[in-house]
Amino acid sequence: MVGLLMVSGARIAGPAEASDGYRASIRAIDAATAKAMTGVSWRRGCPVPISDLRRVELTHWGFDRRRHQGELIVHRDVARDVVAVFGTLYAIRFPIRSMVPVDSFGADDDRSMAADNTSAFNCRPITGAASGFSVHSYGKAIDVNTVENPYVRGTTVLPAAGRAFADRADVRPGMIRHGDRVWRAFTTRGFTWGGDWRSPKDYQHFQAPIR
Repeated sequence: MVGLLMVSGARIAGPAEASDGYRASIRAIDAATAKAMTGVSWRRGCPVPISDLRRVELTHWGFDRRRHQGELIVHRDVARDVVAVFGTLYAIRFPIRSMVPVDSFGADDDRSMAADNTSAFNCRPITGAASGFSVHSYGKAIDVNTVENPYVRGTTVLPAAGRAFADRADVRPGMIRHGDRVWRAFTTRGFTWGGDWRSPKDYQHFQAPIR
């Protein structure tokens, strides 16, 4: 079964490695979705207009070893790379707990993380800062399996359930490590990993350059 990518209604061949049922689509944000996002994940003054964002719907494997359909809101500039990255993750059967836009959590990052949700766009400050836009505000950052890959700064671990995964040498399903296949899937397409930072260690976080 050949993986397919649909862009603005046209289907084209997807990533070659995703040949086992992977399906992905890239669509503009429709009026109903834009209305639902406004005042929640997006508001006036955000660094990108909603028209620059795209809905990426894709197949992923769950921890139950079943196929699921997920959705990410990302910047149009990285949408095709995101499809390719998650095609690779699908091909290696990397499990993802949940993948829904943060609007499902009222754009509350803490609630999304506590649910072990993989998400992208959210117009919000940098974690731990009172001001300045996070790269998520541009739709160019993705947090993957937030419990298995927590944010760690000193004694602070977010989400709280992530403490069970703070020992990065104890590798379990859904975790990301420097040099592994998930890390390579993102970094070979220009993303950098928060787990490579000195402080904080943001093991869930991948981001593309803001241009």
